[in-house]
Amino acid sequence: MNSDGKPFIIINHRAARAREAWVAVRAELERQHLRFDAHEAREPGDAQARARAAVRAGYRVIAVVGGDGTLSEVAAGFFALDERREPSALPLPINNEAALAVLPGGTGNDFARALQNGRASLAYWTGRLIAYLRSEDAATRAVDMLYGTLKADARSFICLNAATLGIGAEVAGRVAAQAGFLQRLPGETRFAAAALSALARWRNRRVRISVDDETFECETNLVAVVNSAYAGGGMMFSPEAEVDDGLLDVVTACDLNRAQVLRELTRIHSGGHLANPRVSVRRGRRVRIENLSPADALGIEADGDVRGHTPVALQTLPGALRVIC
Repeated sequence: MNSDGKPFIIINHRAARAREAWVAVRAELERQHLRFDAHEAREPGDAQARARAAVRAGYRVIAVVGGDGTLSEVAAGFFALDERREPSALPLPINNEAALAVLPGGTGNDFARALQNGRASLAYWTGRLIAYLRSEDAATRAVDMLYGTLKADARSFICLNAATLGIGAEVAGRVAAQAGFLQRLPGETRFAAAALSALARWRNRRVRISVDDETFECETNLVAVVNSAYAGGGMMFSPEAEVDDGLLDVVTACDLNRAQVLRELTRIHSGGHLANPRVSVRRGRRVRIENLSPADALGIEADGDVRGHTPVALQTLPGALRVIC
């Protein structure tokens, strides 16, 4: 790899929407006579590995054409994640001057939506990248990231939007397995279809949750630790969450039965679930979630990828990533 001042663009080749978006982005970059290097990621983990190699090679701008899963994977590539280090050690940025460019090509595009407090077109984000490359009016914003460590095997992960536990992880697995016409539906519809299927296996689990210095126990199967207002294809687990406040929003739904969960799932897209007194939001820098018996372990997903199961420790990495906006 040779950066030579060019951006390195990673495209999620597995997603039809990302491939279509790349056609438009590439045409505009070529029309503007801007040079770039590009890579089409075709396998899980490929985008992160390529991003990490590009940052190490000196590329100052890494752009992503894809959805939130690919964006999160590439963002993790900005950090040196050495799995052999001590579990308590935080990941270190490879180059503090490198910036991430968002070129939305997914179904939900939650992170881009959170950055703008609403939806913006692919043309808008392409214009932001072009302006930045030409040192015009585009700027960068330092955003937080979410860092998790699975206590069972000391594996770690980094994500941008949210980690959900319990039914959220099961829904993520079901969404990932959707095929055919379901893949062409809006993110909210795909989420709802997967959630209805997962509800058939609903069972509350006893867990212990710590948010900074506060610890409590809860009968639940739905916990979300979020870094931004949108996740899961437009769902608003915590509408007040901010990507740069240095805090994680921990949403818990305690002692709900299947019917109550179904009702709240239909209201998450607007944040209406927070009107239920059994649904709470706590904010903090560090979170720990533990199951009290092996049978009560909760699955974990982060930005659409299933990661493992509890116990898990999560914390914020304040201002850890520069994003072009």
